Amino acid sequence: MLYHLFDYLTTAYGHLSGARLFTYISFRAITAGVIALFVSIRFGGWFIRYMRRHNISETQRDEKTDPFNVGKKGVPTMGGLIVIAAILIPCLLLGKLNNIYMLLMLITTLLMGALGFADDYIKTFRRNKDGLNGWIKIAGQVTLGLIVGLTLRFSPAVSMNEVVTSRIENNIVRVEKTPEIKSTQTTIPFVKHHNFNYADLFSFLGEDNKYRAGWIFFVLLTVFVVAAVSNGANLNDGMDGMCAGNSAIIGIALLILAYTSGSVVWAEYFDVMYIPGSEELVVFLASFVGALVGYLWWNGFPAQVFLGDTGSLTVGGIIGVCAMVIHKELMVPLLCGIFLMESVSVIVQTQVYKFYKGRGRHVRVWKRAPLHDHFRTSVEQVLRNDPTCSILLKGSPELHHETKIVLRFCIVTLILAALTILTLKIR
Repeated sequence: MLYHLFDYLTTAYGHLSGARLFTYISFRAITAGVIALFVSIRFGGWFIRYMRRHNISETQRDEKTDPFNVGKKGVPTMGGLIVIAAILIPCLLLGKLNNIYMLLMLITTLLMGALGFADDYIKTFRRNKDGLNGWIKIAGQVTLGLIVGLTLRFSPAVSMNEVVTSRIENNIVRVEKTPEIKSTQTTIPFVKHHNFNYADLFSFLGEDNKYRAGWIFFVLLTVFVVAAVSNGANLNDGMDGMCAGNSAIIGIALLILAYTSGSVVWAEYFDVMYIPGSEELVVFLASFVGALVGYLWWNGFPAQVFLGDTGSLTVGGIIGVCAMVIHKELMVPLLCGIFLMESVSVIVQTQVYKFYKGRGRHVRVWKRAPLHDHFRTSVEQVLRNDPTCSILLKGSPELHHETKIVLRFCIVTLILAALTILTLKIR
């Protein structure tokens, strides 16, 4: 809004003192991050008081599973609304609202927020601990993936330059680019020339058909990445500050990658594709990180509010969509390694348990899943509920408080984020 206002005033009335600041990504991004932080803290305090006043909190919270007897009943949920508000306000104020990438991220925030809110509403107000039907959640994630994938395919505002070069002539920077194209290319880490085209997987179909098949594959991959990352973030949201802390670190890494993709100079330096207009994602991601850091003011141990599915699904959806938009989706398994571990731990635990249950045995791989619960659960707790259960990976008998688990998970995410950035130069 402010960007377009100052752009209009500058165009209509000539030079306007200070108006050019709004043309700089760095200024708008930093300002957006600060506003998001402020909104998250201020609105968060009001939101928590409102929820407590109306006695709106999670109805199901099993405290017996925590060896440190941390009481969390009665803590307000739906804290994702704080994060959503803190993202939207600075983006609407400072973002280019006619930018296709900004619009996609705003749609992602609203759609995933609505999906998560519906789930939390059913759990909280209808006292149904199962929440929204799982198939409806999947349908919502698939819908978002299709919207993003098809927009990247058919929108004329979406393009890329595979190679950009620059040189200085007579103190003037000359930039040369390959033609703008619509492509299914993506960035591969650890490879000298980073780009790989999904269409090449279908070369056996012929020159014309391989590109059609490549785009179909790209759209389906978008659906998969959005669903996988949003569900991974949802599983990671089990301890105070866990999901918000990990996601803020991931958001910073994505911000760096988005800035690289949207800058001619940095795209040339890292030898990655240049995506015109994607620099606007820096403003959005700065708001995203600011909102999450501000949210940690209230969500750090002991939490005064929980993200709920309203927040965790939204946060995961944003990360997944952003990775697809800047064509860095193959870096997601490394960057979001914690989310991946959490998801795999649940899948493995469930499948192993089902496999042996059909043979009359109760077998677990970990003491509990998702993985973060394994470190605060004792063998005795598991056997108390299921005396015949066998645990394959018992781990250390020492149990950790959730603050230590959260801190260690965030350190791991920080290392993975650094490695993700380094892959652009390690090749």
